[in-house]
Amino acid sequence: MDAYALQRSWDQVTTHGDQVPLYFYSHLFVSHPEVRTMFPLSMSNQRDKFVGALGRIVSHADQIEKDANFLRHLGRDHRKYAVLAEHYDVVGASLCATLMHFLGSEWDEELAGHWTAAYQVVARIMVEAAEMSSESSPDYWEADVVSAERRTMDLTLLTVRPRSPFQFRPGQSVSMEVPQRPRQWRYFSPANAPRADNSIDLHVQQIDGGQVSPAVVRSLKAGDTVKLGAPVGERLTRCEGDPRELLLVAGGTGLAPLLAVLEQIDNEWQRSGIGPMVHLLHGVRMPWHLYDRPRLRQLAQIRPWFEYTEVVSDDASYPGTRGKVGTVAARQLLIGRTAMVCGGPQMVAHTLEQLAAAGMQPEHIQYEHFYYAAAGEHAAGQETPSDDQQAQPQPPRIAVPDVPDAPGDPGRGLPAADARSRRGQGLRIPRSAG
Repeated sequence: MDAYALQRSWDQVTTHGDQVPLYFYSHLFVSHPEVRTMFPLSMSNQRDKFVGALGRIVSHADQIEKDANFLRHLGRDHRKYAVLAEHYDVVGASLCATLMHFLGSEWDEELAGHWTAAYQVVARIMVEAAEMSSESSPDYWEADVVSAERRTMDLTLLTVRPRSPFQFRPGQSVSMEVPQRPRQWRYFSPANAPRADNSIDLHVQQIDGGQVSPAVVRSLKAGDTVKLGAPVGERLTRCEGDPRELLLVAGGTGLAPLLAVLEQIDNEWQRSGIGPMVHLLHGVRMPWHLYDRPRLRQLAQIRPWFEYTEVVSDDASYPGTRGKVGTVAARQLLIGRTAMVCGGPQMVAHTLEQLAAAGMQPEHIQYEHFYYAAAGEHAAGQETPSDDQQAQPQPPRIAVPDVPDAPGDPGRGLPAADARSRRGQGLRIPRSAG
């Protein structure tokens, strides 16, 4: 396949904007009306996502084939939609029809061959992964809502318990469907390591204009039943017993998967007395968004290997560390450390830029980015207003959360680079901090 021809032709198709998904879905539902029930009743949130994701994935198939783990996860996860092998042929036919319509005379036999070959690579990987997982796991897991705690005005800490064993790794994400919004799945990251009682904590941020998050925050209650998809993602995970020191950088509810990693390390330390040094920076716009402050402050006081820094960007009266969390992260000691970054688009992009400028090598920076997403379009536990109002490039019903690290005063209140000599001090809080 010709990677350049695939990417160039897809870029040309996307210039037609909303007409592309409109044509695609019209072709798909007219030619195969039976698949309509696999999509949400309201397509305003869905319409652009699938087509944009599909085109981006297939047009980069040469890269994906080298690292197919993401597609395998996606294939396993799509079982929750009752997707079968024959559905891939249906979607592929509509994709090619859409490309032919918008490319006109440029859609010749050679280009069609490149797209067909690329789509076959993607479909094969996903189908094989789905078929293999069907032998050992269900299409989705039903889970009982154990508690729903409204931690702030717009954030709920949700605890669910799958009714059958549910295996995941700290740092992964899972999709969830709530009874108030059938067929509208959203991704959230467990905020805990796997537990003996099978329970999972999820942090859900309500965003005005979202279709799902307001229902979760306002309406979901203990006793309700939700559905969970297969866990996805590897880039925010670590191997058990990995001794590498960590710099964890979170924006908003991007804190959730990093808390899971933190709990994994704490469990190891309690069992063996050995664990890596960990410095967690949590960046928020206003101080009251530091929704897990008491627990993290306490942990920093009793764990000699853990340091916790709160960073507030938008409150000029905040007496602690102020600025963008990425800027603060880049001021820390980076040598010998691995950084894990999770938050909204702007926060992730800014943090990666700052860490790179400070000399941190790319192989030492981990962040969950999917092939279908534009730079930085990942966070945990939120849905953007645009998630319901305009295009977001991602597969069907996968929410792209957004916890922007809003501009503040990046030059004020920044800490000096931390030093290894302070390892035993744990939490660093200015005396004037509340």
